[in-house]
Amino acid sequence: MKQVVILAGGKGTRLGTQLGGLPKPMMDVGGKPLLQHQLELARRHGFTEAVLFTGYRAEAIESFFGDGASLGIRLVYHRESQPLGTAGAVLEGRALLAERFLVMYGDTLLDVDLDRFWAAHGAAGADVTLFLHPNDHPADSDVVEVDAEGRVLAFHGYPHPPDAWLPNRVNAALYVVEKRALPEWMEPPRVIDFAKHLFPELHRQGRFFLGYESPEYIKDLGTPERYARGVTDWRAGKLAQRSLSVPQPAVFLDRDGTLVREDGYIRTPEQLHLLDGVGAALRRLNSSPYRTVLVTNQPVIARGEATEATLQQIHNKLETLLGREGAYLDRLYWCPHHPDAGFPGERRELKIRCECRKPAPGMLERAAKDLSIALPRSWLIGDSTVDVRTAHVTGVRSILMRTGEAGRDGRFPDRPDFVFHALGDAVDYILQGHEAHRRRLEPVAGRIRPGQLVGLAGLAHSGKSSSASVLRELLRERGLQACIVPLDAWIRSEARRGGPGPHHSYDYPAIEAALVPLASRTGSHTVRMPRYERSTRTSHPDGEVLAVQPGEVVLVEGVVALDVPGLERVLDLKLFVTCDEAVRRERFLRDYRWRGTASEEGALARYAEREEHENPRIRATRARADAVVETGP
Repeated sequence: MKQVVILAGGKGTRLGTQLGGLPKPMMDVGGKPLLQHQLELARRHGFTEAVLFTGYRAEAIESFFGDGASLGIRLVYHRESQPLGTAGAVLEGRALLAERFLVMYGDTLLDVDLDRFWAAHGAAGADVTLFLHPNDHPADSDVVEVDAEGRVLAFHGYPHPPDAWLPNRVNAALYVVEKRALPEWMEPPRVIDFAKHLFPELHRQGRFFLGYESPEYIKDLGTPERYARGVTDWRAGKLAQRSLSVPQPAVFLDRDGTLVREDGYIRTPEQLHLLDGVGAALRRLNSSPYRTVLVTNQPVIARGEATEATLQQIHNKLETLLGREGAYLDRLYWCPHHPDAGFPGERRELKIRCECRKPAPGMLERAAKDLSIALPRSWLIGDSTVDVRTAHVTGVRSILMRTGEAGRDGRFPDRPDFVFHALGDAVDYILQGHEAHRRRLEPVAGRIRPGQLVGLAGLAHSGKSSSASVLRELLRERGLQACIVPLDAWIRSEARRGGPGPHHSYDYPAIEAALVPLASRTGSHTVRMPRYERSTRTSHPDGEVLAVQPGEVVLVEGVVALDVPGLERVLDLKLFVTCDEAVRRERFLRDYRWRGTASEEGALARYAEREEHENPRIRATRARADAVVETGP
C-alpha cells in the first residue's frame, strides 16, 4: 500500500470570499476542488490510500468525497481535537500512518512525478525526504542547505539575516516520511510545525534528511494573489510545462562574463557581481516553459585556489542576488577539474581529463537526465568559444554574448548560431524572435534542394548570419545536410584595402576561387577560409577548413553575397535580407561601441561612411534576389 497524508484542516481566512465559507482545500481550481486535484495526482502515481487530516468544516470535505470510491482511492479521515499545526495533527493521528507515507499540504497546487520522488527517498535510505525547489522570493521563505549528495546540512527559517548568502532551495511542503523517524505523541497536545519545529529537531537528533531538488510546479494558494496566480497557471498549462514526465527545453547559462562580471578566476564571494539586466532576463525565462541551468567550469578547485565550501558560498551569493530580483536558476552544475598540472597547492586528484569540463558535454547531459530536458530544443548562452563548442558537441543552439570574453578567447574555431550584446536581448529572441524568424524562413527552406548553393546578402547588421542559422536549422529538420560559409572571412586587412566600398574591403577574386567550384562538385570539396580579426582589422590565413559533401546545402552569407560576379552567377537561390532601418542602425552603432575602436562620434561617422560608399551598391543587389527576407525587430 502507498499512502498519502494530506493536511486538509485549514480555514483559509486570508482567502475570504473565494472560499464562501468552505475549508481551504475546497477552493475551486478549474471547476473542481483543489483537494480533488491532489487526490487524482496521488492516484495516478499508484497511491491507494489517503489519510485526510481535517479541522475547519471537516464535514464539507467528508460529504463531498465520501470514502473515495469515485476517485479510486481509499479515504480515511482524522479530525484534529484542536488546531495542532502541520506536524502536531499528524503526530496525534500516528496510529493511522503507514510505515512510509507522503505528506501534502491541502493548499498546494502541484504536478509532480511522485513515483520519481518516492523512489529517490527509498534509494537513499532517508528518514525524511524534502521536496526542494527554487522560487522568486527566497528572502521570505524557509531555505534548506544540502551537500553535493543531497544530504540536508541545515535549515534556515525565515526571516534571514540581511547579510546572509543562502542557496535558493526552498522547502516546498511535500515530504516522504518514515514513521520510525517520528516521535511518539507527546502530552499535552501543542502546536508543532513540520518546517519550524519537528524537522529541525529531528535533524539535530541525527536523522537522515534528503533534499530532493526539482523544477516541477508546486505552489501554495493560501492568499488571494497566489490563488489567482495558481488558477492562471493552471489554465495556461504551466503545471504540465514544469513536469518531469515530459522532457522540456532548457536554457543553459555560463556564469562568468554571462551572468556575472568577468573578474579573472572568482575565488571569493566578494568578487561576484551580477551584470546589469540579468535578473530581469532570468525572470522572463522563469515564467516560460524553459528550465534555467547554470553550467560552469571551476578550475579554481583543482588549482587549490578555492575550496568546495567557498564555491558554495559564491553560488549562494549568486542565488541570493538573483532572488532579490525575483529570479532563480533551476539547477547549478560545476566542474572542479583541470587537465594541466603545475600549480602550487593544486589538488592532484582533480587534475584529470573529465567528461564534465566544457566543452565536454557531461554537465549538460547530466542536467538532461536529472531535469528531463529535451536537448534538441534547448540553448546554451555563454561568452566564449568554449561555450559555443559545448553547444555544438551537445546538439543545442548556441548564443555568444558580447560580454565578458565575448568570443575573443579564440580557443575554438566554432561559430555561434546567434550573437547578442545583452542577456535580455538573447532571452527576447529565444522566447519570441526565434519562432517568428522560423516562420518567415519556412517558405524559403521549402524551395531548397540537396546540394544547392544559397546566397544571403543584405546590409551590415540586417540579420544575415542569424537567418543563415535558422535556415540551416529548418533544412536539417527536413533531413538535409547544410553548412554556412561566412563571407566576412574574406575581409581584407585594413592596410590592404585600395579604397572605400565593399569591392575593396572584400577579396572578391579569393571568394570566387574558393566558392565557385562548389557549384560543380561531384565529391567532397574542401573550402579553406581565411580569418578576419575584427579587433586588429587584420586578415590571417589560418581560418576554418570546411569539407563540403556532394548533397550538402551551402549557405553563403555576407554583405557581398550577390555582388561578387562569379559567385552570384552560380547561386541556385538568391536571398536579400532586410530589416527596419532604425533597428539596423542601432545594431550597427552598438557593435562599434562594443568593439571600442571608435567613440560615439566615430561610430556615427562609420555609419555615414557605409551609407555613402557601401550601402547603395549593396541595395542594388536586391534586384538580383529571388526572394526578400524580412528579419523583423
